[in-house]
Amino acid sequence: MSKLTQTQKIAKWLAEHPNQKFTARQLAKAIIEHYPEDYAKKRHNERFETEHDFLQQVVAEIGAQKEQIAKKNNKIRWQDKPKPRVYWFDEQGTTDLVTSIIDDDLVDITEQANRQQQAKQAHLSEYALYPLLIHYLITEHKLYCKRIDEKRSSNKYGINANKWLHPDIVAMQPIAESWNELVRTCVLKGDGQSVRLWSFEVKKGLTRANVRECYFQAVSNSTWANEGYLVCTAIAADGTEDELRMLAALHGIGVIVLNTNDLAESEILIPARSKQNIDWQMVNRLVMENGDMKDYIDLVSNYYETGRLRAKDWNN
Repeated sequence: MSKLTQTQKIAKWLAEHPNQKFTARQLAKAIIEHYPEDYAKKRHNERFETEHDFLQQVVAEIGAQKEQIAKKNNKIRWQDKPKPRVYWFDEQGTTDLVTSIIDDDLVDITEQANRQQQAKQAHLSEYALYPLLIHYLITEHKLYCKRIDEKRSSNKYGINANKWLHPDIVAMQPIAESWNELVRTCVLKGDGQSVRLWSFEVKKGLTRANVRECYFQAVSNSTWANEGYLVCTAIAADGTEDELRMLAALHGIGVIVLNTNDLAESEILIPARSKQNIDWQMVNRLVMENGDMKDYIDLVSNYYETGRLRAKDWNN
């Protein structure tokens, strides 16, 4: 086993790959693969139900350790905008005047690119983000997704009676899918957990003006699930991220920043606080009100009973 700390491992990896930019997720995968013995015990911690949970924990740790990583070598850099955050080893790093001028130019170029990306995303409607999010969830997290259309709700108690009731996207994570058939049968026939249910509320952008309203909408319609997320394409640099982290610490709904230009570079900015149990009473309320939710739970129920999945039954 290596005697290096995690921040030392990352600093060493960056130094060995100068001038290459890495996201926290790419760094996490790299050091886990490069130091498998160091992560063996952590990987098998019972609180990580899936490989994704384990990987996401390392990603979150890297994000929290960014300043410590940078202190390991004065040539290590990290950049927050545009999302996702990237880290690199600046091989030519120096503090002379020429470099300062170049850095200012790079900042201007980065800010211009960020403005162009935000302008492009501003033309996308919230509705247009749904298939992009579904594609990201399928390819990056292996989730089976369903779009919930609030227009399919009964509204029998009036429109406002269902305000903030429906998430935009729901998903099922069949955690038993890759298990041995005998084990899967035991879990399916017993009381074991073979799936995890996810819920997503989608917004175009978050600012200090709308962040609390958007977040509490996600709280209202996603807390029934094992994991609930607020999804956006941009977060204003006005303290909004700090507000999100405070709200997430209190209420447990995570935050995903969707990169519409490169979905693979989308980032779970704040992991959701995972819940062991589903709020089935709230699920029942949703099923009684909305046909899409009923279809979703029907598919979940079928998986519980049979262990079979058909991709064509889900959105893709």
